[in-house]
Amino acid sequence: MANRLQHETSPYLLQHAHNPVDWYPWGEEALEAARAQDKPILLSIGYAACHWCHVMERESFENPDIAALMNQHFINIKVDREERPDLDAVYMAAAQMMTGQGGWPLTIFLTPDGKPFYAGTYFPPDDRGGIPGFPRVLLAVADAYRNRRDDLEQAANDIQGHLTEHFRWSLPETAITPALLNEAASGLARQFDEANGGFGGAPKFPPPMALEFLLRYRLRTGSDTALRIVELTLERMARGGIHDQIGGGFHRYAVDATWLVPHFEKMLYDNALLARLYTLTYQATGQPFYAATALDTIEYVLREMTSPDGGFYSTQDADSEGEEGKFYVWTPEELEAVLGPEQATIVARYYGVHPGGNFEGKSILHVPEAPESVAAAFGLTLNELVGIIGPAREKLYAARAQRVWPGRDEKVLTDWNGLMLRALAQAAIALGRADLRDAAVRNATFLRTHLYRDGRLLHSYKDGQAKITGYLADYASLIAGLVALYEATFDARWIAWARDLTDRAIADFWDDEGGAFFDTAADEAPLVARPKDAFDSATPSGNALMAESLLRLGLLLGEDEYRRRAMTVLERFAALAAKAPTGFGQLLCAADLALAEAHEIALVGDPQAPAMAEMLAVVQQPYLPHQVVALRHPDRDGEDKVIPLLAGRTAHDGQPTAYVCRNYACRQPVTTAHDLAAELGMVVE
Repeated sequence: MANRLQHETSPYLLQHAHNPVDWYPWGEEALEAARAQDKPILLSIGYAACHWCHVMERESFENPDIAALMNQHFINIKVDREERPDLDAVYMAAAQMMTGQGGWPLTIFLTPDGKPFYAGTYFPPDDRGGIPGFPRVLLAVADAYRNRRDDLEQAANDIQGHLTEHFRWSLPETAITPALLNEAASGLARQFDEANGGFGGAPKFPPPMALEFLLRYRLRTGSDTALRIVELTLERMARGGIHDQIGGGFHRYAVDATWLVPHFEKMLYDNALLARLYTLTYQATGQPFYAATALDTIEYVLREMTSPDGGFYSTQDADSEGEEGKFYVWTPEELEAVLGPEQATIVARYYGVHPGGNFEGKSILHVPEAPESVAAAFGLTLNELVGIIGPAREKLYAARAQRVWPGRDEKVLTDWNGLMLRALAQAAIALGRADLRDAAVRNATFLRTHLYRDGRLLHSYKDGQAKITGYLADYASLIAGLVALYEATFDARWIAWARDLTDRAIADFWDDEGGAFFDTAADEAPLVARPKDAFDSATPSGNALMAESLLRLGLLLGEDEYRRRAMTVLERFAALAAKAPTGFGQLLCAADLALAEAHEIALVGDPQAPAMAEMLAVVQQPYLPHQVVALRHPDRDGEDKVIPLLAGRTAHDGQPTAYVCRNYACRQPVTTAHDLAAELGMVVE
């Protein structure tokens, strides 16, 4: 018999719709039931690609006896953290306060008014390895609620007070200085794993925001150390098992320090952030390896994670047929069956496949040695080896496609789509790929059509239904994506929409008293605390990404107010960023832009004209993060009304023309790519 989750659109919630647990979605109905029945709330938060969420469902939520205990003593609420990041932020913070740790599935017990008083993550169905069994936990919490209510409610009130203080961020404002960036870069260098790349030991998570800061820091200072950290990390990740060597894209994280054994779920946001970072690193170094990895990742998303109308899906599961990673691993015999004995021997060496395996008797494909070494071992040239591996990879992909695929969460989330939009636009610019630009335009059009209503964003879309009022991260990510899309298309409607969204974000999320942005809109139903995001998690901090977009739009639009708000955000969190740089990479990127002698470049001319194409190559193909570029097409009216940087700019003697400006003070216009490069040489430090 189906429970209340049967009416939801989230695949994660629908996975639990036939549990014997009397699940509610989060909402007033559940909270009212808790108050009316005077029962505590059991809140379970997870997501569709979470391995241990599936385990706890199989062991406990599908167990009739455990479900009966849950239904007898609690109002049970199931939440998809990807749909409700606000609830996840608040209650994960509470869990970390109470237990010193967190993770998913998050299991947290609340009073009927939503105040947390006891928390854990995964609980087994019986006592195991020092972890109490879930039935024991349920009975103990129910007993405490009945017999020690006063103590429990006092504890809940105390935790709520700590949450309110936690999200207030009562920090002294700190000036943004080069010394702050130096301190952050030194801190990252101290944490760097010199052998394997990345920061710290196992488990290893991709650190795209921190690496992007180091890429900028290298441009700012010429630091060889910063570039070495970026390159070694990206090279090791791309050759590791965390990278799907056959299908492209990156898994969530590696359980070991060498990037070999991943947690196999794939998330849109990881692939968006990494595709963009590999693109930027290609721009900074000119090394084709980074461009190839970026394209490999983007092509995976376009092939496997894109809806027919241009939205990007959220996740692919780690499990298939009840086994984690089964879809991705190989044996030598399986390679031989697809490739034949001669090619299989070469491919097995290249991808590190051997009889003993490296994961439960099978092999996760990775590239354990230099391709030159593999070629030499078989008496091949490097080109001959590449000529074998490329077609073999296609054959293995086709064979793997006959296996049972991992589940896919097909909801479209605005914030994650904004990140992918930005990655596509950046790759279109850097690699000159019109097809990627077209995919980005299609995605932005989808978001505008389906997730924008009455001047506000919605967060989630699936099965024709858009729902949940947008969060700060939705605005921050989409605005960043639209700014990048404008520079890929020079279509002013994208900047106009970005400006509208920025003004709405300020109206709905800005904290006049404490500075910076809240995560939730002012008119949303209140939670036990109103979250305010500063740290990067797996995705950039909404405040930090918003700060960078405010700076970029301020340059394009001549809006000093945008810059003022950006500086308020940066100064609020700067001291923390210097001390804990792995958690503030995006904020450090924004701080770098704030400190830069940024320049505005106004172009006038047909972007298809050869002379203008040469100018665009000068300003867009290198890694130049401290600039904005606007273009006025001679045959279009009104662009200067949207983008004041273009006001009064005209073509000189009818030729494509460039104006290089700083603080809206412009040098003499130039009409050749050579002269434009010379002008930038005078401006760029």
